[in-house]
Amino acid sequence: MKLAVAAGLGLSAGGTALAADMPAPFDKPEEVKIALVRYLSTGDFFQSYLSGVERQAEALGVDLRVLDSRQDAALQADMVDQAIALGVDGIIIQHGLTESMKAAAQRAVDAGIKVVAFDVNVENDAVPQVEQSDYLLGKLALEQAIKDNGDSFTAGYVYVPGIAPLDRRDVAWKEVKDANPGITEAAMFGTLDNPIANSVANQARAVLQANPTINVVFAPYDEFAKGVKIAVDEAGLNQDIAIYSADVSTADISAMREPDSAWKATVATNPAVVGEVCVRTLALMLAGGDPGKQVVVPPTLITQAFLNEQDVKNMDELGKKMPQFQHADVSVAEWIPLPAR
Repeated sequence: MKLAVAAGLGLSAGGTALAADMPAPFDKPEEVKIALVRYLSTGDFFQSYLSGVERQAEALGVDLRVLDSRQDAALQADMVDQAIALGVDGIIIQHGLTESMKAAAQRAVDAGIKVVAFDVNVENDAVPQVEQSDYLLGKLALEQAIKDNGDSFTAGYVYVPGIAPLDRRDVAWKEVKDANPGITEAAMFGTLDNPIANSVANQARAVLQANPTINVVFAPYDEFAKGVKIAVDEAGLNQDIAIYSADVSTADISAMREPDSAWKATVATNPAVVGEVCVRTLALMLAGGDPGKQVVVPPTLITQAFLNEQDVKNMDELGKKMPQFQHADVSVAEWIPLPAR
């Protein structure tokens, strides 16, 4: 499970921050052990997120262990205990269920381990929450849906309750519905069964057949949007239904840019940047700093029209056209080396 051991001198991207200049314990970075304990890992978002965690850990020169529960809540809690037994200095908990991770996070804190949570509420004041402003992700996507379709449409909504980022996006959906009585929710569906996109596509086929008046689908997670798009394309409804999502990847960009694609907009941060922020937040805590209770990475609206006008084909090109995708000025310090670009 050991994915990265980078014991080098702790050089920054600019080559200026030697380990000797780093605060303890990063003056001996090879002795710092951190763990990433994952609940969700399927899909481009999570692969990119992991690459960001690995890059920032390598830039710091620390020993990173990755434990992947593959959506098994009980196993994820056990993996926190495994990380504690390994003697790690810090743990990043990535997604999961509050009911299973609350006690696990407390056990780590009680063991003197610094803990950061990404997109899971462990209800612990000692654990900073890193998030993408999920409410704003949902709100910006829905504002674009209203801009494109007016304030009266029939919607399908893809949602799985109990997952912190989806619950925060659900708040935006409920607020927009309340503020726009012309929006009708014809069906709510969703699943996190692997493979997520194919499982959602199976549901969406039945939903679209049973609700032929649906002309907008709010699918606030890109794997959900991929699944809906599969069903829409198969039914030949790609010019009759508009899909609005959250999160982005190179595969998503390609899907949004297909001729007559139903996927009209998404709102996202760069998941690799979010991964980097999680590691930097943990590093600040290990060095005695206080990153704050909430660490928010701001999102950006990405429309199909923008991608086509700018001829954006992948995440690298998106970063060049949208500089905020390359780096978030969040949880930074002079002594923290940034990954090379």
